[in-house]
Amino acid sequence: MRIGEKPEIARLPLFGDMEEGMRERVLSGSFLQVFPPQLMLFETGQRADFLHVLVDGLAELYVTASGRDTTMRIVEPVNSFILAAVVTDLPYLMSARTLVASRVLLVPAALMREVIRKDTALMQATMHELALGYRDFVRALTDLKMRQSTERLANHLLDYSAQRGGANAFELGGEKRMVASLLGMTPENLSRAFGTLRSHGIEISGARVQITDRAALAAFARPDLVPPDR
Repeated sequence: MRIGEKPEIARLPLFGDMEEGMRERVLSGSFLQVFPPQLMLFETGQRADFLHVLVDGLAELYVTASGRDTTMRIVEPVNSFILAAVVTDLPYLMSARTLVASRVLLVPAALMREVIRKDTALMQATMHELALGYRDFVRALTDLKMRQSTERLANHLLDYSAQRGGANAFELGGEKRMVASLLGMTPENLSRAFGTLRSHGIEISGARVQITDRAALAAFARPDLVPPDR
């Protein structure tokens, strides 16, 4: 990693509160690389050699079964993935690829485990990150079990808006087919769902979404009682 890049990386949530010497050890042993779109970062079943931190760009976590890919998560900056495999030294349960040109910090997994044992702040940040991941999993499972497909899309749009400071206009990350896969829908069902949501406070043009009636959309989506954690 170039010296000029270190201050930016030092401010990342996972590393921000570390003891300076331990942080320098992590950064000195890590690599900040730019990857082109559609580059495979790792595959399901591979041993976790690195912790990946998406600094800029967009990435997809997905699984493959019977020749078909299913999107599990669309990763936006600044987030790490997949921390659980690094901490447990177990194989990845998902594959990952870039969706656009992306800047990714690669922290050697063995180094990460070593420093976690020595630096209390990093250990606490790691526990926090893993706990948020578990809560995201519970929310996704609840969404799948408790909402119909169009309701899931409505709830997804409300969450997407909340992550952007409550913006009423935004562009969806990733292609529509990927959003459909993430929500357990077919692209055809997603198109029909967007059509249905036009009468519940949504306008859609390409990837751009406009919330015209937030109260109507929320009444249809029945959002969780506990708002999103991040």
